[in-house]
Amino acid sequence: MKKRKKRVQSTSLDAFKAMRRGSREAEQELLGPGFHSTHKVHRSKKTYTRKEKHKKTEI
Repeated sequence: MKKRKKRVQSTSLDAFKAMRRGSREAEQELLGPGFHSTHKVHRSKKTYTRKEKHKKTEI
């Protein structure tokens, strides 16, 4: 005898997808369209950059 696989109810999947869609729309209203990272990488002080605002001024 073969056992039948239980199917997940589509209503729970639909609700989950609707919540994700609503969350995405709310995020786009706040931040604007496109990708926005939630966690940024910590940049070390020793990382070299040529920008003036990052250069140390010595007296």
